Amino acid sequence: MPPRSHTAAARNARTSRSHSTPARPRQVAQRLPISKVGWDRKFRIVMLVVVAMVGWIGLKAGLALMAARAQAAQETSLISSLEHQHRQLLARERALHQKTTIMRDARQLGMIQAGERTYVYVQPHH
Repeated sequence: MPPRSHTAAARNARTSRSHSTPARPRQVAQRLPISKVGWDRKFRIVMLVVVAMVGWIGLKAGLALMAARAQAAQETSLISSLEHQHRQLLARERALHQKTTIMRDARQLGMIQAGERTYVYVQPHH
């Protein structure tokens, strides 16, 4: 019989064990020291610093976005106000070019048309 591979032997051992009592995880009595440097603690500190920096950058970007939106709303309001004022000025310009408006404004200034006779009404003092 040809020799079996290592993986086939491990597979057979697992399947034969699975039909019997379930295998309990082995308890590790003592971990092997990898090194005297506490890499897990240093990694946690580095990750905390990275997360804090990303949070700070995100916060600054969020505040900048809110400020930009507020400025855009303010400028939109200003544009709306200026457009309304522009429409009013165009209407006033059209009115100033009409003959009736010119006549009314001239009369308010005390002007008369050529050939008109003027009368001045003076109230008597009592």
